[in-house]
Amino acid sequence: MENRFRARFCVLILLACSIYSGFTLVGAQNRRPKNVQVAVRTKWSGTPLLLEAGELLSKESKNLFWEFIDDWLLHVAKTDGDSHSAKDCVKKILKHGRFLLSEPLAPLFEYSLSLRSASPRLVLYRQLAEESLSSFPLPDDSYSNNERGLDANETADIKKFDPLLVGVNPKSPGGKCCWVDTGVALFFDVADLLLWLQRPNELSGDASQQPETYDFDHIHFDSNIMSPVAILYGALGTDCFRGFHVTLTQAAKEGKVNYVVRPVLPSGCEAEVGLCGAVGARDSLNLGGYGVELALKNMEYKAMDDSAIKKGVTLEDPRTEDLNQEVRGFIFSKILERKPDLTSEIMAFRDYLLSSTISDTLDVWELKDLGHQTAQRIVQASDPLQSMQEINQNFPSVVSSLSRMKLNDSIKDEIIANQKMIPPGKSLMALNGALINIEDIDLYLLIDLVHQELSLADQFSKLKIPHSTVRKVLLTVTPPELNMFRVDFRSAHVHYLNNLEEDAMYRRWRNNINEILVPVFPGQPHYIRKNLYHAVYVLDPATVCGLQSIDIITSFYENTFPMRFGVILYSAEFIKKIEMSGGELHSSALEHDSEIENDKSSLIIQLFIYIKENHGPQTAFQFLSNVNRLRTESAESTDEAVEMHHIEGAFVETELSKAKSSPQEILLKLKKEQTFKEMSQESSLSVFKLGVGTLQCCLLMNGLVFDSSEEALINAMSDELPRIQEQVYYGHINSRTDVLDKFLSENGISRYNPQILADGKVKQRFVSLASSILGGDSVLNEINYLHSPETVDDVKAVTHLLAVDVTSKKGIKLLREGIHYLIGGTKGARVGVLFSASQIADLPSLLLTRTFEITAASYSHKKKVLDFLDQLCSFYEHKYILRSTTAAESNQEFVDKVYELAEANELFSKPYKSSLPEASDLKLRERLNKVSQFLYRQLGIPSGVNAIITNGRVTPLGASVFLSDDLHLLESIEFKHRIKHIVEIIEEVNWQDVDPDMLTSKYISDVIMFVSSSMATRDRSTESARFEILNAEYSAVVVNNENSSIHIDAVVDPLSPPGQKLSSLLRVLAKYAHPSMRIVLNPLSSLGDLPLKNYYRYVVPTMDDFSSTDYTVNGPKAFFANMPLSKTLTMNLDVPEPWLVEPVIAIHDLDNIFLENLGDARTLQAVFELEALVLTGHCAEKDHGPPRGLQLILGTENTPHLVDTIVMANLGYWQMKVHPGVWHLQLAPGRSSELYFFRDGVDDGSQEKSLSKRIAVNDLRGNVVHLEVVKKGKEHEKLLISSDVDNQSKDKRGHSSWNSKIFEWASSFIGGRDHSKKSDDWLTVPRNRYKYEPRRRDQDKKIDVQVKGKTMVNP
Repeated sequence: MENRFRARFCVLILLACSIYSGFTLVGAQNRRPKNVQVAVRTKWSGTPLLLEAGELLSKESKNLFWEFIDDWLLHVAKTDGDSHSAKDCVKKILKHGRFLLSEPLAPLFEYSLSLRSASPRLVLYRQLAEESLSSFPLPDDSYSNNERGLDANETADIKKFDPLLVGVNPKSPGGKCCWVDTGVALFFDVADLLLWLQRPNELSGDASQQPETYDFDHIHFDSNIMSPVAILYGALGTDCFRGFHVTLTQAAKEGKVNYVVRPVLPSGCEAEVGLCGAVGARDSLNLGGYGVELALKNMEYKAMDDSAIKKGVTLEDPRTEDLNQEVRGFIFSKILERKPDLTSEIMAFRDYLLSSTISDTLDVWELKDLGHQTAQRIVQASDPLQSMQEINQNFPSVVSSLSRMKLNDSIKDEIIANQKMIPPGKSLMALNGALINIEDIDLYLLIDLVHQELSLADQFSKLKIPHSTVRKVLLTVTPPELNMFRVDFRSAHVHYLNNLEEDAMYRRWRNNINEILVPVFPGQPHYIRKNLYHAVYVLDPATVCGLQSIDIITSFYENTFPMRFGVILYSAEFIKKIEMSGGELHSSALEHDSEIENDKSSLIIQLFIYIKENHGPQTAFQFLSNVNRLRTESAESTDEAVEMHHIEGAFVETELSKAKSSPQEILLKLKKEQTFKEMSQESSLSVFKLGVGTLQCCLLMNGLVFDSSEEALINAMSDELPRIQEQVYYGHINSRTDVLDKFLSENGISRYNPQILADGKVKQRFVSLASSILGGDSVLNEINYLHSPETVDDVKAVTHLLAVDVTSKKGIKLLREGIHYLIGGTKGARVGVLFSASQIADLPSLLLTRTFEITAASYSHKKKVLDFLDQLCSFYEHKYILRSTTAAESNQEFVDKVYELAEANELFSKPYKSSLPEASDLKLRERLNKVSQFLYRQLGIPSGVNAIITNGRVTPLGASVFLSDDLHLLESIEFKHRIKHIVEIIEEVNWQDVDPDMLTSKYISDVIMFVSSSMATRDRSTESARFEILNAEYSAVVVNNENSSIHIDAVVDPLSPPGQKLSSLLRVLAKYAHPSMRIVLNPLSSLGDLPLKNYYRYVVPTMDDFSSTDYTVNGPKAFFANMPLSKTLTMNLDVPEPWLVEPVIAIHDLDNIFLENLGDARTLQAVFELEALVLTGHCAEKDHGPPRGLQLILGTENTPHLVDTIVMANLGYWQMKVHPGVWHLQLAPGRSSELYFFRDGVDDGSQEKSLSKRIAVNDLRGNVVHLEVVKKGKEHEKLLISSDVDNQSKDKRGHSSWNSKIFEWASSFIGGRDHSKKSDDWLTVPRNRYKYEPRRRDQDKKIDVQVKGKTMVNP
């Protein structure tokens, strides 16, 4: 029966073909469907795939790069006898790369290689190679930048045409394919290099002449970072590379050089590298990872260019059509197999069907359930992802068949039910729980994110963590970064000027806290008799900044501004002495009274306290105002410092009408009065303990730290207003609540340290400690940790590793603070010490490190072990650091002191007596050198830098003092934000593959440290969504893979532009990452028009891009088969955001493609070129708005100005065009560089200030650079106004401030005083115009997913 049906069916087909061919064969041949092909290529020439593979492996591990080189040199011959095509060579390269990788990472390595994502890194190396050659020009100038044998003039023309293209491949210098750059010479022969290595005088040359190394450089793991740098430029596969590599590797092992490789294949050396080594270098580089759209153009009322098509360019593509694709129910490949003799008739019939299926309109009743019908077609397909891609990327061709599908009510009902919890048509995607911005996602970013997750899973599995726990850890989403820390300044040292709740001047105001929810006029604050805003200034009263802050306070106070003002006074000189003494808080204050007699700041504080105690706070503040007035009246410039006669004059003036005795006599007595001196010192000590003294002048708005300017005060109030409104709205604050106590109790910190409390502008640096310990022999395995008393056997969630320079005072100070931190008591943290030396360590320094090792290993459980170490460090600091004792007998003195202190603290001295006298000087130095190498290579900490590594967070210490309180702060912040949720997971692990004897508290603490440090390196969103509340029984694509470490959650509208792109991306992930997926389809339920009127292709690379017949690499292309002839199409490219592309080959108008005009050609081809990448960023000025108009220039070291831009007022945005390379971003000469510096680091007094920043562009994702600038002491000058105009405006203003006028006007009818109305200016304070409705937390995110009583977005 079945055979009979098939026979009849074939007869029917043949009959249809015969009838059709008899009438329309000639016309069909003229109207055969046409194809469209699109490619995007780079401006730079191709790069060798072999070198790209090395770069990809180095991203996984720095050591893998060197292992790959050694493996290739050992096993691969240059003859390439078994490789007859580009595809064979790629398979060989992949084989050697896969051998070095774990199984989950190997497929992604293969795909990344076909994606050519490492090519920009090699272009960057080309730039550095050219600069190396240009530094030592050869006599015949034969190294000119030229890969096609151009002469110098032609090369200059290329650079003139595109000066940004710095990565042009250098020509082989003098026929040589490799060279070594030492900074003082170039070596093109191994013999010359060997002569140089044998001359110690030349090796120990001037360090400033050594070539600069970068973070992305490949530094050999045996290299000594203190040795001279030798950079090898060359390509793996050449004979010269092999010779240089063997020589330099041996020299690195002997400690002679710091060996660096920069892979470059100069032009003309392709034959030297072998056939496989040159694959990819000879061809233009076609890119993937972008989308192409052919939109059906609405030609109503549209004019079209009817000019003739350009002639002279033939771009016909021999690519065959895919006959396996279903056309109106027919699969023509099967029909052709059965009836090959009727090929022309069958193909004519296929062409007719294709040309008759295009539709861009449907009747209303056909559109009704089109979205639901599409979802049904997808979920019922054998390959749902492929079905979704075929439907939404060829929608005009399949819409007719979709509209006639019978709909299953279960699918429709589930979609409608889900759309009660998520808006119809909304698309979301999450990778391991973290949301991905669908609008910005591209293939390169997605591959990086997946690679990141797979690498973490691989690391955790090597730590013997069960797979179920690994998945649970990876699915956790880190809470948003905390950026709101309040300094708990509550103490007796705060001097308040006013009290809104008690002072009589505010008696007429309402005291109902709910008034803050009532709208007010623009610029008018809420006048409520409640201390809602506590503006406490921390200042030195003898500085210009401090006295100007006093004027701000008095101006706001006199105009009855609804804010409580106060000050904390300190002496900068006194704090400086504390810091110089190493932060000895208790003794230094009283030991040097004679030295602070002439300290003007201390004197002002003493007089201020006296006046406040005798005449009240208003008079005391008036005294400070008088000091500033006398200073400005007598000074030629407003920036001149306070003199002693200003202070004395102000005091006499303030006391004259109030004191019973002579003010001069009172002044003389106060200068000798010890009580007020002690109070002044205690006030300065309190500021030092708070840590805000390094900020010079600052404002604490309810504990939040701001700049001390008027603008910052208003901005601080504006920022605090919605927080208070929200608390009032929900009833958390009422009329009886002490707002300051509530805020500081919830989020208060006892000490402010800008190095720890990064404000978001300075990106914190994290390193993975797991990757370093898994890489082989690591110093982390040799650390013995110190603990607080009686907590040795407890699991420690937080691990502080102290990187200590044992030869520096700051290093020993950090070591002692770490010991004090443990003595003070901490149950959740431990401390390990990594000793290094920035200079040649003497024997006592070496003995100190050895003593620490013995003590931590043998006596960490003893009660007095910390006291012993503290006393030993104190002795070492005073005897050997401060006094620089060099006598030989001092070594024995140190050893004797160790014995003495050990006995005094109840420690057995026998281990010390057996180890210290026999300690090998050489071995101890090797140990210090090994630690230095580890700190530099694995953690990025240069020699001589003291730092703290807290579960992977690296905090280098600057010039400011670092106290044990800072370690407590670091522990608290890191535990709450990054470690707590990991500890909860690790504590529940059932360790099956671990020896029970190994399951100690140290082992668990190590695992927590490794896991939390690795998780901190993840660069991904902190937003998440609750996909689990959506039903996924009928309308979802679910792929279960319990063995996968990747889980994809998605909500997709298949008939939407995001759905077109996501369908291709999800297919790539399914093929190479094998994730578990849960894709809920969310089409629009009611359509008024076709949702898609275009064809779409997302270009992804495949192995077919590599030729199987020769050594060419074709690269990926977008191919549209059988496009409609009668429709006008418009081509658009959907490229990653940083790409700037332009068409370079297009013989047709790409906005009006009419394929009937192609004539005999079957394929329209268009080639685009990546013109440049967009370097974007934001620029900010601390505590001010963006510096709009700031001019930036970008160039190379030799040509600083190639492109320029200015900073916009909107978020300080700026952008520039770049190519891969190393660039220098600078402030433009002129007013920008005269007024501003770039600021690096944080406000700890040690930040570097420069006019230039170095930026490396080494991928196709572009860079987003965050800049912060500070003024060079010209805070009052404006960037866009000349200094002459600025000075005139200051003179017109006089001493009045812009805000005082509006406050006088407002207080004339609101406050308790009468003031004249004399201002036309308005103070703009952001506020809500209508009744306050607090913003939900999920509204701050990009996703507005709601449900009755619940929301998908996690709070």
